[in-house]
Amino acid sequence: MFEYEERARARGYKVIAGVDEAGRGPLAGPVVAAACIIEPGASIKGVDDSKKLTPKMREKLYKEISAHSGFHVGVGIVEPERIDEINILQATFEAMRLAVEHLDLRPDFVLVDGNQDPKLGIETETVIKGDSHSASIAAGSIVAKYLRDQIMCSLDHECPEYGFAGHMGYPTKAHVEAIALHGPTRFHRMSFKTLAPYRNSAQVVDA
Repeated sequence: MFEYEERARARGYKVIAGVDEAGRGPLAGPVVAAACIIEPGASIKGVDDSKKLTPKMREKLYKEISAHSGFHVGVGIVEPERIDEINILQATFEAMRLAVEHLDLRPDFVLVDGNQDPKLGIETETVIKGDSHSASIAAGSIVAKYLRDQIMCSLDHECPEYGFAGHMGYPTKAHVEAIALHGPTRFHRMSFKTLAPYRNSAQVVDA
C-alpha cells in the first residue's frame, strides 16, 4: 500500500499526501474530501479503501488516524449550494484543494484518487482506484467517508422523514419517494437531474 509513496520519495519528494473524496453521487449533503500525509515508518493496520469497510471499522480507523502522531489530516467540505453553483466535479476539486490547504504540513507531492487532476498547484499523480493501492489515499478515503456519514446522520435528525442516515443522500428508491412526498430540502443538490422537476417550484422545505 506504500508503493506510490515510496516511488515518489525515490524521485526526491519528501512530503507526500494522498487525497480522496466522499459524496459525489448523492442527491443531498456536502461533498467531503480528506488529505492525509503518513510519515515514513508510520502505519495503522486495516487502512484500506473505505468502501470495503463496515461503518464500525471506519469509525475505529478514523479515531486511530486522528490520534496517530505520524498521520496528518486535512479536510475540505463543499456544501450543496456551492455544488449547484459550480457543478459537482468542480466542487469535488474545490473540496480536495481545501483538504490539502488544511493540512498542518505542506506537501510537495499529492496522490489523488481517480483519473482527473484537481489542479492543486502542487505536483500531482492521479491513481485509479487509489484507495486500494495507496495507504495515504486510503486513509483520506476513510476520513472523508466517516465525516460525511456523520454529517448525514446529523441531517437525519433535522429531517427524519428523508431517511438520510440510511441512504446517506444517495438516490435510493426510498429517498426519491421522500422527495416526491415532502419536496426537496435546502440540503438537496437542485442542479442534479433528479431534482429538476422541483427547480422552479416553491416546494423546498426549509429544514
